[in-house]
Amino acid sequence: MAKTTRGLENVSLPAPSVASGLPYDTLLREFNSRFEMLNADTPELVRQAQKIRHQVYCVENGFEKSSEDSEGLETDEFDSRAVQSLLVARETRAALGTVRLILPLAHAPERSFAVQRLLDPGSARKLLSLPVRTMAEASRFSISRHFRRLMSYSEPGESESAVMNNSGPMMRLGLFQGLVRMSLQHGITHWCALMEPTLIRMFSAMAIRFQPIGSLVEFRGLRQPCYIDVYAMLNAVMRERPAFWQIISAGGSLWVRPSPLHGEALNS
Repeated sequence: MAKTTRGLENVSLPAPSVASGLPYDTLLREFNSRFEMLNADTPELVRQAQKIRHQVYCVENGFEKSSEDSEGLETDEFDSRAVQSLLVARETRAALGTVRLILPLAHAPERSFAVQRLLDPGSARKLLSLPVRTMAEASRFSISRHFRRLMSYSEPGESESAVMNNSGPMMRLGLFQGLVRMSLQHGITHWCALMEPTLIRMFSAMAIRFQPIGSLVEFRGLRQPCYIDVYAMLNAVMRERPAFWQIISAGGSLWVRPSPLHGEALNS
């Protein structure tokens, strides 16, 4: 596989219009009625995550090449020290999306993440000035168009396009829930990523504010290496976008509390 750097570089996440004017927990109830986030913590669930990655990155977008012996799975060298989550349809139990965190190398923080391979020396030093030992790279943020079309929970008379438009933002927020849960479980306080500038602006409008690390780099077009403080993000989304926060924090079960070490810490 020629390229190994992974990121959130090809995600589109418009703000969920379905939340407008509704009680702030309505979106969460709708999400929970349709979807569930699972840790991909068994070989079979990992294979499901890699199958979605193959569909999105190799088939639907052509970002990676599929070898004849891939068995319809997309894998790379970082999977051996990554944790992954799956978004599944509650009714059919079909896997629809996935996201992963590449965990840091305690003995070699300077080469922990795929994005570091694209940084200039100054930007690399900036990343290392962050709490890199509790940082993970968010990558393979994927929802398959093909698998979404197979969903069967549409209301009578509701068109496929309406179902797709209404469910897409919730599904993407669900993947953020997966990132937060994995961060809690593995002591992660910050994420780094490689993202399109337009996506950074979209996230910022949702109070999910990634900060740049150095200049734009060339990777499938111009991309921005960036990072975010998970705790600050949760607090900002709670204040500014409470309906989104309900999904991202799983109804507050993945929330923060004061800590003398950090100022805030994820609840167990």
